[in-house]
Amino acid sequence: MSTTSTVAEVVSGYAEHLRSRDVSEHTARAYVSDITDFLDHAGHSTKMRRGTGDGEQAEQQGSPQNQGPRVDVSAIDLDDLRSWLIALDDAGAARSTVARKIAAVRSFFAYGVSRLGLTNNPAARLRTPKKESRLPTVLKPQQAAELIAAAEVADSDGAEAGGSSAGTRPSEGEGEGPLEAAKRLRDAAILEMLYATAVRVSELTELDRSDVDHRSAMITVLGKGNKERRVPFGTPAQRALDAWLSVRHLFARSGSGDALFLGVRGGRIGARQVRELVHRYGTDDPSAPDIGPHGLRHSAATHMLDRGADLRQIQELLGHSTMSSTQIYTHVSMQRLQETYRRAHPRA
Repeated sequence: MSTTSTVAEVVSGYAEHLRSRDVSEHTARAYVSDITDFLDHAGHSTKMRRGTGDGEQAEQQGSPQNQGPRVDVSAIDLDDLRSWLIALDDAGAARSTVARKIAAVRSFFAYGVSRLGLTNNPAARLRTPKKESRLPTVLKPQQAAELIAAAEVADSDGAEAGGSSAGTRPSEGEGEGPLEAAKRLRDAAILEMLYATAVRVSELTELDRSDVDHRSAMITVLGKGNKERRVPFGTPAQRALDAWLSVRHLFARSGSGDALFLGVRGGRIGARQVRELVHRYGTDDPSAPDIGPHGLRHSAATHMLDRGADLRQIQELLGHSTMSSTQIYTHVSMQRLQETYRRAHPRA
């Protein structure tokens, strides 16, 4: 591909490159979005546009094969990158967001050097901002139990009100009946499995029924970098999962496949739906912090560490490639210890 192409062509080529390198879908989507944003920003620089006259630009825009703005990637320099980062800072972007975007442009220009024939990598000189030392928000064990119980109580209420008729296709917002009760059973199983296994929400939604080993109470998870790991779960999660699987057929359609958790239209449940249900049930306890699925992952890891689990074992359970990612939970536990000391010790 030429270094001068439409933004869409450049981004498409980069996206294909990411897919060939087995980058996770979440990371690839974020990087592609970041590069699209950067190229749109950089495209406003006249030195990077293809064509100098209005007539030439109009001719290009009128040609089907030249739809969209054109950009010369080889003309991008460090000033263009810094201009983009200044714009992000002015817009109030968090350090973590800026760090990810810098990683994206580094990846993009490395691709440009290896695949597009670029002779210069301006992103190599960018410095990544230091991460904010912010500890993850976690639930207390009792709050985690109450979050899960919120779905179980709702299920109990729905089952009592539901009667015995098997109705039509479930839809969000249906009030009574076994289909609504089935949705609550699904929600309870999702909450139990998130907390019991501390998996990422993307790992949970990609689970198939064949990934569950009921005899040994283990699931097989495909994590970041396509690394497979086995994760145990406890008796409460086993009961909740069995209850959901007993009614899963009410949601299933011919195209449902082997997906473990289904949405109300019969497809594999999505990460956004899981985030929404975690937030929804979390509102039942006003004393608990508002967390999402990743907050349950943080909570589970912290609670295991508090109860004596070895840090190396937690690393394996979470699927962290390095110990540095897991060590943050030691800081969370220490912070909780300090808070308890300040509350309880008469001379704190």
